[in-house]
Amino acid sequence: MSDEATPEVPAPAAPDEPKWKRMLRLTVAGIIVLPVLTVTLWTWAALTWSYSEGERAGTLQKFSTKGWICKTWEGELQISTIPGSAPILWDFSVRNDSVAAALQEAVAHDGRVVLTYEEHRGVPTSCFGETQYFVTGVRMVQ
Repeated sequence: MSDEATPEVPAPAAPDEPKWKRMLRLTVAGIIVLPVLTVTLWTWAALTWSYSEGERAGTLQKFSTKGWICKTWEGELQISTIPGSAPILWDFSVRNDSVAAALQEAVAHDGRVVLTYEEHRGVPTSCFGETQYFVTGVRMVQ
């Protein structure tokens, strides 16, 4: 017996994929992935940074969940500027369940509240709320 090692047989080389197939695969991936990524980043940015913030005071007119697939909390606040004048109605959305519970409690009482809100412009879908005003806090007025 000899100490000679048996020579290794090289594995057969895989056939190269045609260039047009590679380009087609990259193009299809770009057509699908790029728009999804763009919409995802846009939604994240629109919901992360607020355009404006503030408070509105008035009487809570209605508050309910809406939507076929995406259930959202939606409400309406009546803002009276001068007694006897036509009221201004302000629509808003709520994303936080604890804020929604506080608003449901306010409806059970006389409904006079001060709402803290953030305005988020450019949200591409109504699954986060039907309005651009998202209430983040509630304070009941006696």
